[in-house]
Amino acid sequence: MIETDNLTKTFKDKKRGIVRAVDGVTLRCKPGQIYGLLGANGAGKTTALRMLATLLKPSDGSAKVAGYDVVNEGAKVRSAVGFLAASTALYGRLTAREMVTYFGRLNGMDDPAIRARVKQLSDELDMADFLDRKCDKFSTGMKQKTSIARTLVHDPAVMIFDEPTLGLDVMTARAIVRFVRDCRDRGKTVIYSSHVMSEIEKLCDRIGIIHDGQLVAEGTLAELQEQFGETDMEEIFVKAVGGEAALAAAIEKQL
Repeated sequence: MIETDNLTKTFKDKKRGIVRAVDGVTLRCKPGQIYGLLGANGAGKTTALRMLATLLKPSDGSAKVAGYDVVNEGAKVRSAVGFLAASTALYGRLTAREMVTYFGRLNGMDDPAIRARVKQLSDELDMADFLDRKCDKFSTGMKQKTSIARTLVHDPAVMIFDEPTLGLDVMTARAIVRFVRDCRDRGKTVIYSSHVMSEIEKLCDRIGIIHDGQLVAEGTLAELQEQFGETDMEEIFVKAVGGEAALAAAIEKQL
């Protein structure tokens, strides 16, 4: 389970002074659930996820992942979570199999367990054709599948995906969305961050809309449709953030 209470992260910026990248976010994500975090670029999604993954320390508030505090029990959080960042890099000289094996060993797995897990992930992500090819020869889709496999090799209870289909072709994106859905069906706790409305709408059990660092709306799709009087996710999003002018102003601040 993922729980945050008033989670906040501030940064100092020479031009803008104190920036509240994440501002008092409180949310809950349960096992067997996909929580969709929807927001424009710069809204605070990635900063929030990095705090959950212990890559950033909160400035205020608290968060627990799988029952562990992200500040005081960071090692336990990292053992329970798989975090796929939008800009994940691979070691070009290694094959996909070697890459996933390496991260399995980093997570304390023995070789028989790693081999079994590599086979399982290869089948689920359709990696057989490139499993023994070097990563520096991969397409964007191959790289993303390998990144997912290395992130989840230790079969964590909690999975955090930050823009996992960014830049992918339609078929590869569909395969990854299907894999994320299967994770949910196996009882995993999943947070899925995206700015793609259709993915969030089709995939997520609950949706949180983040704007200018704040969680401005939250609920199931049906609840959000009722709250804002709209059926289209894009229209719901625009209303939730205060209209097109407010959205444009927030984006302008990031430039």
